[in-house]
Amino acid sequence: MEDPRIIKPRIDPSAVISPGCHIYGDVEIGADSFVLFGVVIRAEFDIIRIGHETNIQDNSVVHCDEGVPCLIGDGVTVGHGAVIHGAKIGNGALVGIGATALNNSVVGEGAWLAAGSVLTEGGRIPNWTLALGTPARPVRDLTPEEIQRAADGVEHYRSLAQAYREVFRDPS
Repeated sequence: MEDPRIIKPRIDPSAVISPGCHIYGDVEIGADSFVLFGVVIRAEFDIIRIGHETNIQDNSVVHCDEGVPCLIGDGVTVGHGAVIHGAKIGNGALVGIGATALNNSVVGEGAWLAAGSVLTEGGRIPNWTLALGTPARPVRDLTPEEIQRAADGVEHYRSLAQAYREVFRDPS
């Protein structure tokens, strides 16, 4: 008998999912998003929602616990090897390489969780703020140049996704 918690993910046809990813359960992935090699997204205990134009980079893990959904907004960059577990990541935010956001934590709109940082359970990063450390603490507002750099990164991964789409269609 099939377990009712394990349902088929809903992935927008314009999203690009790299070979070697594992996506299971009550997962939705929005338009023009890009999930790179080795990513694991598991939603057998609650929901995972990933917005449009979001990139989840190599070897990241997205998971949730019962009663603790994982919500990742639009235009988000999740760096290589990050762990997002039952957290809410706002639109335009950046989760740095190897960073971790734990249950009920919130990375605000446009905010950055710096590489290697750990946002502990229930932690909060205000909108358009840089937070770093373990535990992660807000340290300053983002500069206009950093905000633009994050937006440029999202666009870079959108174009990279389209190039990979062609490679995946014709691997020769």
